[in-house]
Amino acid sequence: MTLPRKQLVAVEDTPYYPVVSYGVRRSYLCGIDAHFGIGDEHHRRWIENRIRILSTLFDIELGSYSAK
Repeated sequence: MTLPRKQLVAVEDTPYYPVVSYGVRRSYLCGIDAHFGIGDEHHRRWIENRIRILSTLFDIELGSYSAK
């Protein structure tokens, strides 16, 4: 049975929640692919812009961001 988010998230107890996302089949989203030697830095800019937009829409504060 699923629970409403307000019952799952207790900001008073834990104000920080880690969010992790992986690419499909270990594909590179940012940086240089060691196998093909192709750079995908344009993906990094797109992801950073998307995170900024979504953080304002969902009223969240981004503590840190790391792209590998």
